[in-house]
Amino acid sequence: MKRQQGIRVTLAAALVFTVGAWLASDAVAGPPAEPRVLTDIPEIGKRGGDLRMLVSRTRDTRLLYVYGNARLVGYNLDLAFEPDILADFSVEEGRIFTLRLREGHRWSDGEPFTTEDLRFYWEDVATNEELSPVGPPIRLLVDEVPPEVEVIDELTIRYTWPSPNPFFLAEIAAASPTFIYRPAHYLKQFHADYVDADELARLVRADNARDWEQLYHRRDRMNQFDNIDLPTLQPWRLVTPSPAERFIAVRNDYFHRVDENGEQLPYIDRFILDVVDSRLVPIKTGAGDADLQSRGLAFRDYTFLRESEDRSGLVPHLWRQARGAHLALYPNLNAADAEWRELFRDVRFREALSIAIDREALSQFLYFGLATPANNTILEESPLYAPEIADACLGHDTARANALLDEMGLDRRDGRGVRLLPDGRPLELVVETAGEDSEQVDVLELVASDFAQVGFVIHTRPSEREVLRNRIFSGEALMTIWFGLENGVPTADTSPEEFVPVNQYDQPQWPMWGQYYQTKGEAGQPPDDPVAQRLLELFDDWRVATEREEREAVWREILERYAPQCYTIGLVANVLQPVAVRKTLRNVPEEAIYNWEPHAQIGIYRPDTFWYAN
Repeated sequence: MKRQQGIRVTLAAALVFTVGAWLASDAVAGPPAEPRVLTDIPEIGKRGGDLRMLVSRTRDTRLLYVYGNARLVGYNLDLAFEPDILADFSVEEGRIFTLRLREGHRWSDGEPFTTEDLRFYWEDVATNEELSPVGPPIRLLVDEVPPEVEVIDELTIRYTWPSPNPFFLAEIAAASPTFIYRPAHYLKQFHADYVDADELARLVRADNARDWEQLYHRRDRMNQFDNIDLPTLQPWRLVTPSPAERFIAVRNDYFHRVDENGEQLPYIDRFILDVVDSRLVPIKTGAGDADLQSRGLAFRDYTFLRESEDRSGLVPHLWRQARGAHLALYPNLNAADAEWRELFRDVRFREALSIAIDREALSQFLYFGLATPANNTILEESPLYAPEIADACLGHDTARANALLDEMGLDRRDGRGVRLLPDGRPLELVVETAGEDSEQVDVLELVASDFAQVGFVIHTRPSEREVLRNRIFSGEALMTIWFGLENGVPTADTSPEEFVPVNQYDQPQWPMWGQYYQTKGEAGQPPDDPVAQRLLELFDDWRVATEREEREAVWREILERYAPQCYTIGLVANVLQPVAVRKTLRNVPEEAIYNWEPHAQIGIYRPDTFWYAN
């Protein structure tokens, strides 16, 4: 049965929707009557050609929607929201979102894309107790209250929350977004509310499915992009069923973007993903087996790629990564060991460890001096940037680090010169890694040498990722090394949650505080650190702010309070990512930012506008 609480659909005709006599069989391929016209394409191109890319898993077909980057609302290069699939949108009071679709827009199979596709998702999927037993995605709730969804007409729909929802636009614009629409005309044939019970039972048996819910979910995999029958709005549609070693996606003849001359995009005819062993990606790229490649490449591959240019026909560009830090150390403020927990919660200890590290030397040894020291905070490209924020906890000062540790009472040492904890144990621990990258081990070797200068000894132990997570959650893992903040270039409209103890899974510096927030106090521990408590208050202020100026003011206070606490110990940022590009491939930037969120790696640069010069 459908769950109707908190939902009001005011257009009854939306339940079974058609647009006149416009049927897919009669649809003429082409963009919508109201296309999105791109007027900022660096170089107007021409159609044709295949774009080959190497991937390491069959599930990487998801890159076709990541790189296609067609979103209801997307980001421009200034990271401001703009309509993309939508013709327009408006926001009132931070809580009322009115979305207008493009006239004449169609799915890749030629069927109309209308508000019925959004209504179907909300009423028949997100709030259907059989398909979504835990309810709608969390970002579509505000204080556990769902929106009121009002279908105004075939092209207009409104989402209204009782209080502001600052997460909504970012969620539907993300690299891996919440898709709030579905191709209703295709998926209804697998849905219990639209199919005769006997016919549905037959389909379940034929599919060897457990029940109709599993039958449905096997076809509704928008984020996986692996069902060749599932219509799409992305620039390319997959035509190769899984499993395969080569996946081919062909142009979507109904894609909504055009260039300023009216030429429908994408320019490239086919997007091809070849599945290879991840260890072979640099070698095969150097041999010319790809036309555009970034995944599977690291900075250490750059020299080889440069030397292979004549053979491969690819030029390696270097794009700057935009994490708050390429890598960071995470002392566990919720450590089970009381002695270590007390040390980690003392800002003097965290600062001492941070300034003991010679980040310039680390950059020289591992990144040819091209990486920059980082505090695991925002980068200069962010409009919220301030030098005093970026420079907090930085600087290499062994003498001051030693003085801070002495001041804390850690002035006793053993015969090796290692400082002693108050209970007499040596100041010695294991920094745990997920064991997925040798780079982390190389970094820790250099950091260990710096820490030894202040009487602190570290060792390295790799673990399987899930095992490591459980050790962090339980407090057994004292310190870990992992990537820095995902988004180092936030705006006032970006959620500041990476700086606040609200997440158990992605914040190994305070997992139990994050768990307490996520479970609303049913598990974990409430933060007893005054700064962390204030950060939570500010996060709530940001959530209810209705004006951009208010959100920016909250952001700035969060950064000012967070930065000097050295909660995490950033190492270096702006590590360069090789992006190997076929010499004849146009409109790929030579210099750019490379990040998953919000840039979708290469997606924000619109691969649908890439084209071959010959």
